[in-house]
Amino acid sequence: MRITEKIMWLSIGALLGAGVALLYAPRTGKDTRKIIRRKAEDAKDAIIQTGEHIKETIAETGETIIDAGRDAYRKSVSAAAGAAEGAAELFGRSRG
Repeated sequence: MRITEKIMWLSIGALLGAGVALLYAPRTGKDTRKIIRRKAEDAKDAIIQTGEHIKETIAETGETIIDAGRDAYRKSVSAAAGAAEGAAELFGRSRG
């Protein structure tokens, strides 16, 4: 399991635990609603941050893959050019 998934599940577990604790806490309904609203806003912020982290990770991974693809392409073009030169040289020797 990746670190991002662990963070997400930890956040979900923490929110559920906080929700259950709030429901059983000896507070007035008004106080409990304030706490729930605050916790919901905190959860929203945590989800947004996790989403942004996932987005950044995907973008970085994509860039790494693209760079690796470009390097492989350049190497294959270079190898093909070298092979073409070698073939041309051999062909020239066999004719001459």
